[in-house]
Amino acid sequence: MSVFMNILTTAGLILIAVLLFELIIFFHEGGHFITAKLSGIKVNEFALGMGPKIFSFKRKETTYSLRLLPIGGFCAMEGEDEESDNPRAFNNAKIHKRMLVIIAGALMNIILGLIFMGIMLAPSPYFTNTTISDFSPKSYSANSGLMIGDKVLSVDGYKVNNSMDLSYALSTLKVSEVNGNDVQIYKQDCTNALYDAYANLASTGKITSDDMNNLAFNAVCEGALLINKAENNKAAYEALQQAVVGLSRAVPNESITIDAIEIKETRQRFRTTLEVQRGDEKLTLENVDFFTYTTSDNDTPQLAVDFYLEAKDNNLFNLLGETGSQTVSVVRMVYDSLFGLIRGEFSFNDLSGPVGIASVTVEMAQAGLKSGFGDAVRNIVYIMMIITVNLGIVNMLPFPALDGGRFVFLLIEAIFRKPVPRKFEAIVNAVGLVLLLLLMAVITFKDIFKFFV
Repeated sequence: MSVFMNILTTAGLILIAVLLFELIIFFHEGGHFITAKLSGIKVNEFALGMGPKIFSFKRKETTYSLRLLPIGGFCAMEGEDEESDNPRAFNNAKIHKRMLVIIAGALMNIILGLIFMGIMLAPSPYFTNTTISDFSPKSYSANSGLMIGDKVLSVDGYKVNNSMDLSYALSTLKVSEVNGNDVQIYKQDCTNALYDAYANLASTGKITSDDMNNLAFNAVCEGALLINKAENNKAAYEALQQAVVGLSRAVPNESITIDAIEIKETRQRFRTTLEVQRGDEKLTLENVDFFTYTTSDNDTPQLAVDFYLEAKDNNLFNLLGETGSQTVSVVRMVYDSLFGLIRGEFSFNDLSGPVGIASVTVEMAQAGLKSGFGDAVRNIVYIMMIITVNLGIVNMLPFPALDGGRFVFLLIEAIFRKPVPRKFEAIVNAVGLVLLLLLMAVITFKDIFKFFV
């Protein structure tokens, strides 16, 4: 692809991202707008974008405007932020109607999240569930007691309903120092050594045909199963030697030797507790390890999923089910991340504002371009799905100036049969808005600073 075409394609992807972001804002503010209209509340202006008007028109009592900066929008209702004697003002509407208007924006964001999720999942040839169908030959989780046919129900207490829950739960695991003398660590080293012997034969051209490769790989898989079943180090080493014999038969005329397994006092592993359904029985598997590795250019331990999951066809019924289920999973992820911030599991550096989100969107789009323009768009849709669900949930947090904060004031009014003084509510919302703007400014500065370090 020429430099010009690359620039043109990137610009097109950025435009798509901006349009999708504005669609998110349109749905959010549209939720407020439609509910207000249906409730008989007067809407003075419905705006898409912020800042100076590009153009506007008025229909009946409402001005519709498009503004210069594509970073937001608003639905300005009569009597929303000031006193009004108009019987159709927001402050004069019945309490349940005002509550519905406030939460409608967040609900529309979740609905848009469902739409984005459906668009993202539709091209998939199949979906996976949470039942183990097979293992990698050097699977650490298989060494730790996980078995084919196990259905994962939870990871470290996080309930797993689908493959997205499972991926998220595994991605949040922390690496830890474990006892290097454990038998499962020894078995992991044995299966690693066996697989590395096979990989060395393949990379040096000593496996000369597909048939030979199939025989060699099957010998490694069978050997790994024997090692996984071992109850102690001696039995594991004997199984390894037996597997080497099988590999030698598959690749004749080659001398295959494996050095003695080195035992270290401690190892770094992603280790957790799994709850699984095994047949009719629910089991708790403790100290389950997942494949942990480092690379030549990054010595930070990383986790790789070392098993395969059962698949199901992508038909209309399964598509609808996965769309709903995985959207709920994203909602859970957002809530879990928010509580993770409170618990100190995530730091300030993990937060991103508009600049950081834009940077990630461009990076994912460019990564998708390597396999085609459609994958780049799909990556953008995924980011936008995350953003719209985040916007819906965060907006309903009980913080001043957010929809959730306004809902709290309405809840107090419903309980005590008396509205909170407008002046007090205005002050609280103003303070909340200033704090949010300061936070956004700091996060934006941090995101920009990252470009120069």
